[in-house]
Amino acid sequence: MPPISPEESPVQTRVPPPRIGPLEPLRLPVFRMLWSTWLVANICMWMNDVAAAWMMTSLTTSPMWVALVQSASTLPVFLLGLPSGALADILDRRRWLVATQFWLAGTAIVLCGAVVMDWMNAPLLLALTFANGIGLALRWPVFSAIVPELVPRTHLPAALGLNGLAMNASRIVGPLLAGTLIAGAGSVWVFGLNAVLCVASGFIVMRWRREHKPNPLGRERLISAMRVGVQFVRQSQRMRAVLTRIAIFFLHSTALLALLPLLARNLQGGGAGTFTLLLAAMGAGAITAVMFLPRMRQALSRDQLVLRGALLQSAATAVMAVAPNAWIAVPAMFCGGMAWITTANSLSVSAQLALPDWVRARGMSIYQMAIMGASAFGAALWGQVAELSSLHLTLGVAAVSGSLSMMLAIRYVTDHVGEDEDTTPARKGWAKGPPAEAPGEDGRVVVTIEYLIDPARAAAFHVVMQQTRRARLGQGAIGWELLHDIAEPGRYLEEIVDESWTEHLRRFHRATAADMALRERRLAFHQGETTPVVTRYVVKR
Repeated sequence: MPPISPEESPVQTRVPPPRIGPLEPLRLPVFRMLWSTWLVANICMWMNDVAAAWMMTSLTTSPMWVALVQSASTLPVFLLGLPSGALADILDRRRWLVATQFWLAGTAIVLCGAVVMDWMNAPLLLALTFANGIGLALRWPVFSAIVPELVPRTHLPAALGLNGLAMNASRIVGPLLAGTLIAGAGSVWVFGLNAVLCVASGFIVMRWRREHKPNPLGRERLISAMRVGVQFVRQSQRMRAVLTRIAIFFLHSTALLALLPLLARNLQGGGAGTFTLLLAAMGAGAITAVMFLPRMRQALSRDQLVLRGALLQSAATAVMAVAPNAWIAVPAMFCGGMAWITTANSLSVSAQLALPDWVRARGMSIYQMAIMGASAFGAALWGQVAELSSLHLTLGVAAVSGSLSMMLAIRYVTDHVGEDEDTTPARKGWAKGPPAEAPGEDGRVVVTIEYLIDPARAAAFHVVMQQTRRARLGQGAIGWELLHDIAEPGRYLEEIVDESWTEHLRRFHRATAADMALRERRLAFHQGETTPVVTRYVVKR
């Protein structure tokens, strides 16, 4: 495979990104329509969570059962995130998004019926909360994958910031609506309004005329698509660093949210109104931070934003551990909201920029799995700690361990990438790609590429080939080896194994501009008179 021509090589010159205002993506009609839908969807989510959490406090006084409401809501995203992400990459994303909205509407209707018939108890409430979480698990990856389709790359941080604003505006509106309805009419009206809004959102999304472009190689099999998604994340140093940070943050920050209903009850004059007020303060803090995120991103690096956000979150948790009344608790929750959106947005942007479009929904589903898995485990963990000790001690431990864990993660789990790699699809440049027609035999495909290099540059060559290994496996190869000819020190043989001929072709379709730049670096070591010899074999069954 010879080097690509200068006309085809990706541009390497980086220019400073233009400053995009925080509301700029709303000028795009399709993004504005889907963002509005996302806002309504999150209002429904918070209404349901608030009503379920408060209902549980009326069914039982156990901190463990109250904390398990948070676990039941988030655990489905952890369990189903990868399959739903794979389906979102395979199927028509618009239709998938509509189906998830109708699932959530159906769950809300069942909740209404259970309350009206007076069948509700703690186990049933957890089961229906889990069913609602299934809908959230199916919806989140597809929406995350759609956003980069709607806005230019330069607008992506602002678009994700607006998504965070929608989430936190809903954190205010949803609890306020839920609290008002619970106090005036009862929880059944919360679930009923939730069902109506979910149905309306589904019909709004149906108006979007998105053109689904089927893969020319056909639809991927679900199991294979899930495998490739996991492989890509495992081989991506940037994604591993992002996942470590986000899991640590939510493992510790969820202590505050999971135990908030009990904290609200224990405050002076606390009740349902206090619980709603604390959630609204957190949402207001997040909305305030969103407006300053563009300036903060220019002044601070990603890791600085993440660390400062984690430290502020820990400080807010520590204050809530000792707050005697709402006058102290509300400012603490406001600061916690600012910390939450700063950390989550910084890491979400990093994840989106690290993912090519072909694997975006799968990658973002794994990102969400890290959030929800950490949240579900954290809620159960801190609920059990509070059961054995006290609310104040539990929040104090969460605050200290959260700060120390994030400092260690930033120090020792690095992504080794100074600049964002170009994950846009590669332009033409494979002078000798695979034959268009499939071989007559069906089996695994083994590809060998022979390199002749200067032995004095072997160490540098090995570094590039390790990067190549991660790239090949990230694109879906099931095996990779670098063989060294002991009789001829300058001769190396790269061996790549693909699951089938179709999966072999998919690797070429998945190549990005960063992959082509890495290919240029590999070929720069080759000293043969001709280009590296490529040979393809089919394993006989």
